[in-house]
Amino acid sequence: MTREPYTNRAMNAPQSAKPGLWIARLSRALRRWLPGRPPASSLRIRSAMHELTARTIPSLDRIPAEAWDACANPPDLSPEDAAGERYNPFVSHAFLSALERSRSVGARTGWTPAHLLVEEAGRLVACAPAYVKTHSMGEYVFDHSWAQAYENAGGRYYPKVQIAAPFTPVTGRRLLVAPDAPAGARATLIAALRGLRDAVEASSVHVTFANLRDAEALGAAGFARRTGEQFHFLNEGYADFEAFLAALSSRKRKTIRRERRDALGDDIAIDLLTGSDITSTHWDTFFAFYMDTGARKWGRPYLTRAFFDEIGRTMADKVLLVMARRDGRHIAGAINFLGKDAIYGRNWGAIEERPFLHFEVCYYQAIDYAITHGFARVEAGAQGEHKLARGYRPVATYSAHDFADAGFARAVRDYLVREREAVDEQIADYEAGLPFKKAE
Repeated sequence: MTREPYTNRAMNAPQSAKPGLWIARLSRALRRWLPGRPPASSLRIRSAMHELTARTIPSLDRIPAEAWDACANPPDLSPEDAAGERYNPFVSHAFLSALERSRSVGARTGWTPAHLLVEEAGRLVACAPAYVKTHSMGEYVFDHSWAQAYENAGGRYYPKVQIAAPFTPVTGRRLLVAPDAPAGARATLIAALRGLRDAVEASSVHVTFANLRDAEALGAAGFARRTGEQFHFLNEGYADFEAFLAALSSRKRKTIRRERRDALGDDIAIDLLTGSDITSTHWDTFFAFYMDTGARKWGRPYLTRAFFDEIGRTMADKVLLVMARRDGRHIAGAINFLGKDAIYGRNWGAIEERPFLHFEVCYYQAIDYAITHGFARVEAGAQGEHKLARGYRPVATYSAHDFADAGFARAVRDYLVREREAVDEQIADYEAGLPFKKAE
């Protein structure tokens, strides 16, 4: 529900991690170690343990949805593999192909699909949503400083390889390995990440918003691990919204009640729409909200109008639109995606200003829906410390990064040690200041 700024946040990082000093230090390191560009190579990788081969495809239309989804969202994921989300809509064939068919991603956008497939005798056993990128927009894990330092030292940072759900700061599986995949499938997929990097002469591979298990596997394979933070509502088995409020301090409880009252007043109603209830007219209205907010706040919105038609056609039952209506006309709305365990708030917009309406539409309605329908949590997007005062809690997020240049990798790894320490301290500070009642 938050916009993505185009610059890094210093966020209480140690002095050595401040952008100016960091760029100068890394630039000096790169001048010592920067080699020539890695040679291009074929992306045919074989595993000696099994007859596993890796290849890329330029579009998800090249592979059946059921084959991809058997790796991305298998119905029999173990609790360890599921990591708190048994179905993640953002790695599904429907979501990723909607981005492609609507031209929200593609060469002209700087997100060129190059999805990785690992196969055994022609059967897909592992895959990853992969893109060759010519910029660092739409990722929410900021590497602008790295790019600047790399190029200041004489290197070429772009293209780079991105393993991600585009425009979606949501944690999930990134190494999509089928439960019945043979031994070596995960290792072959990780090798293929580097193979793709070399094949397109990219500087680096970035796996963003990976779950902890994937981050650990990538770290064991030599990737540099990075930690960030988000704010999630965790459903502690509340009977209703009032039971959630009862868990908060008296002052915060009163504040939220006042915000909800002021947001709606006597003239605004909320419509919750999902599945066949969402019509083309609703998409037209929401897209107008999305474009207005995007154009005013961060320049060029990423998603095309056709994207919303695609998801309306293929996954409307995984969408929840929260729309605010006044005098028979919708004036604001938020789009949420539904997993099995979580609600994911993604984009919001409004054509009328109203105090606290953003909090009501994006946060309080999502909490209420999660409690009513038994979802374990609400993930309301990147950033937003103001969410803490509204019952959201800090959680760690993870990414993994690998560079063709060994010197650059050493410099980044050194920086990330300091950054992780700063993030851990910040999360601890957030925890100490949560608005929940203190235990006796």
